[in-house]
Amino acid sequence: MAYFPTSLTMQDADASLALGLDAIAGGAAEIDLSRLDRFDSAAMAALLAWRRAAESAGVSLRITGAPSGVQSLANLYGVAELLQI
Repeated sequence: MAYFPTSLTMQDADASLALGLDAIAGGAAEIDLSRLDRFDSAAMAALLAWRRAAESAGVSLRITGAPSGVQSLANLYGVAELLQI
């Protein structure tokens, strides 16, 4: 099972974060970013929070389909390796 966020911005970060956390709690082992069309630095915070939640639940979370802009942000913030994207 995967979670497919479409937006990860400051404006919708709380709602997107909660949906992702619910998906992980429900057994999702993948965050698929291929449908992501809006994002900013809030995406890094959400991705890190989802990674922590999955690790706490003993889930090996995969983050797939990251657009090049998300990959660039992860590299800029030094979290690409941690997020494994």
